[in-house]
Amino acid sequence: MTAEPVPAASFAGLHHRPGEPLLLPNAWDHASAAALAARGFPAVGTTSLAVAAAVGLPDGEGATREHTVRLALALGSGPYLLSVDAEDGFSDDPAEVAELARELWAAGAVGINLEDGLGPAGRHAAKIAAVKAAVPGLFVNARTDTHWSGDGDERDSLRRLDAYQEAGADGVFVPGVTDPARIAALVQHTAVPLNVLYSPAGPTLGRLAGLGVRRVSLGSLLYRRALGAALDAMADIAAGRAPAGTTPSYADVRGLERSVSTSESANSTG
Repeated sequence: MTAEPVPAASFAGLHHRPGEPLLLPNAWDHASAAALAARGFPAVGTTSLAVAAAVGLPDGEGATREHTVRLALALGSGPYLLSVDAEDGFSDDPAEVAELARELWAAGAVGINLEDGLGPAGRHAAKIAAVKAAVPGLFVNARTDTHWSGDGDERDSLRRLDAYQEAGADGVFVPGVTDPARIAALVQHTAVPLNVLYSPAGPTLGRLAGLGVRRVSLGSLLYRRALGAALDAMADIAAGRAPAGTTPSYADVRGLERSVSTSESANSTG
């Protein structure tokens, strides 16, 4: 089913609530996305690390285009607004990145996260412009990695953010920045919503809201916490202890399954 323009507009609106940034949890499969939506989160993102780790491929190296689209197809019809982490678009060719955007939109995604990976700012800007020309309703969150894998040079950060905004980005993302003064300066500089990555050691959600941040992503945090919880549970069991923490029941997880309509059932049996 093709996504409708109204949900996309609703997703953009979640970035424009003064004092209430969009807290975007990142899921890695149908069950995690459905569980987060059931807790009241109106929008869910994907995380490229989980997509790559699930199939034993490296993250951030353009190896998971097929798997990213497949996950979007699995999640795009869910009762939430979906934004897809698409690394750098899996290509240096803006036309190919635009085609990926069309596929994600058709799958039901209303947002895409595109990272520059510290490649040329002009090339990333060209990708953004191509995506906006191909799918105007898709919310493009343009990420710069100056603080994530670069040296945090402020002039380079601002230069890149300016180029991405001029290319048509709907929001900009600067993961790795946690200093409140730097975050506040970025908010003042950008004309579109600023997205930061939540860090347990960084400012709280309330503090980020006060600084003017409009979107707070969790990235791979929930996925890594889930892996950690599994390891902790095995350590408890091996030590003769009952596992601590929250354990959804079998029925709880079954309850996250998609409902199958009568017509779909008839088609499958006819």
